[in-house]
Amino acid sequence: MVASIDSSRYNPGMNWDLVGHEWAVKLLQEHIVRNTVRHAYLFCGPPGVGRRTLALRFAQALNCPQPPAPGVACRTCRTCRQIENRQHPDLTIVEAEQEGKDIKVDAIRALQHQLALSPYQARYRVALLRDFQAANPSAQNAMLKTLEEAPAKVILLVTADMPEGLLPTIVSRCEIMRLRPLPLDQAAACLQQQRGLPQDEARLLSHLSGGRLGYALRLQANPAELEKRQALLDTLQTLLPASRRERFNTIESMTRNKDKQRDALRLALQTWLTYWRDLLLCSAGADTPLVNLDREAELHRLSAQIDRSIALRVITGLERGLDLLQANVNPRLLGETLLLDWPRISAQ
Repeated sequence: MVASIDSSRYNPGMNWDLVGHEWAVKLLQEHIVRNTVRHAYLFCGPPGVGRRTLALRFAQALNCPQPPAPGVACRTCRTCRQIENRQHPDLTIVEAEQEGKDIKVDAIRALQHQLALSPYQARYRVALLRDFQAANPSAQNAMLKTLEEAPAKVILLVTADMPEGLLPTIVSRCEIMRLRPLPLDQAAACLQQQRGLPQDEARLLSHLSGGRLGYALRLQANPAELEKRQALLDTLQTLLPASRRERFNTIESMTRNKDKQRDALRLALQTWLTYWRDLLLCSAGADTPLVNLDREAELHRLSAQIDRSIALRVITGLERGLDLLQANVNPRLLGETLLLDWPRISAQ
């Protein structure tokens, strides 16, 4: 039986400055303290919940040359700073080249060559495989071989939305850690108390992020993302009463840049999906918290004009559209087809 860690031995950084995942930090610290570190870990949860941050904190705790306490990284030494900045020679990161693209088998083969080398200066050579649900079947099969024959002094850290997106044989060879968002009130309180945000801003960000602190902090640090969201919701408002031609013109404008049309449409569909889900909740009179809290009055007004079955149909179409964007569909044609299914209603 593994004994509990004596918290009196740790400094205030014992939770690795992670809120809501204390249980995961404690377990990983126990593995370090007891010298029972697994060769592979799978961090699951929605994007922005803290999967990458937890993995990097673990890598720091594993390799910090002068830890202030067992299982606690100083986070100020050269090693910790290099890991934090993803620049350490014994840290390899594998990820898709851009959102919506696959992780290919060549990336895994290159990783295998690196992992065959002894650590350059750290205790462990660490590989972080981000969003590995994006790996194509060949890459996942190649990764399985690495998991089965993991070299000594190598730790594999895999992040994914959910285990079901990976081969069962990969999942079975990893220590699984399921990370969950914070309750919205707790997330808002954390943003207020630790980040000094005004109450209204903290509450909005907690709703927009669904309690995912990492995503909330990213939005707070990038006002341009919030401005894009507002612009897309304003566009949605203009599309509701618009004619077919006007809707098609909007999609044409949105997808005009050939290099960015897929990403532009993906962001639009994701944003519009949150709004239509809120409309469905308002129409059904559900107690579930809204995402677009700053549009609450507008949503309640519009919900009186939309039948729940119509809202559900639009939601289904948007979800399918996001799936189709992963394939080689024409973004402009996809956008036009989706808007054909939207009802025409007054946004006033």
